[in-house]
Amino acid sequence: MAFGSTTPILRIFDETLAREFYVDFLGFSVDWEHRFEEGAPLYMQVSREDCVLHLSGHHGDCTPGSAVRIQTSELDQFCKELQAKKYKHARPDIQAMPWGSRDMNVIDPSGNRLTFTDAIET
Repeated sequence: MAFGSTTPILRIFDETLAREFYVDFLGFSVDWEHRFEEGAPLYMQVSREDCVLHLSGHHGDCTPGSAVRIQTSELDQFCKELQAKKYKHARPDIQAMPWGSRDMNVIDPSGNRLTFTDAIET
């Protein structure tokens, strides 16, 4: 039995703020966008390397204020990159966690928590 990759769906409320956060601040790229019709909520995919996220303005797709953990082997470099951007809504830093990982939490404009982690080697 094999399982494929997982793609979290995160609720967004403001498209402009979501783009500013995910694209301008975190450095993700917009892969595609979808609307059922003009004026309908946006559903889009953003990615950075192998990390893929879906962002949805549809009220029934997911719960606001969700949390995801994203593993990275370059946590220190990514933290420095984000700190250098002087983003007005976040100043992330790395914390050593009691379970052995080092984590950097960032909250998006819709209240979703993204935890970038170097994870625990098994």
